[in-house]
Amino acid sequence: MNAKPGVIRGLHFQNNPCAQGKIVRCIAGEVDDVAVDLRKGSPTYLKWVMVRLTAENKKQLYLPKGFAHGVISRSDYSEVQYVVDAGYAPECDRNILWNDPEIGVDWGIDVPVLSPKDETAPCLSASDCNFIY
Repeated sequence: MNAKPGVIRGLHFQNNPCAQGKIVRCIAGEVDDVAVDLRKGSPTYLKWVMVRLTAENKKQLYLPKGFAHGVISRSDYSEVQYVVDAGYAPECDRNILWNDPEIGVDWGIDVPVLSPKDETAPCLSASDCNFIY
């Protein structure tokens, strides 16, 4: 849940052996949802997609294991719901800096609202991300 526009959550993932596949949808307001391929050796390694999800359009985004997930709120209030194929594992929980230049997600905002966790996330080059294609 985000109470204002410009809130970014991400880029989040769980390392192996606790990686998660996810299906994400927006049930209130609107968001742009981001998936980044972190699987070394993949033909789409470090490529990202952004999909507008709204309560009205009812679109969903599937993120396979090995992808980082991020979301930015585009409305005064937004709520995202997701289903995962593995539970939360704090020992495998990781994140990457939202504006890591190696990935280059175009969020369409210069000064987002960030949590302390997302503000201090490492760049991918400093991460122990362990996904292999």
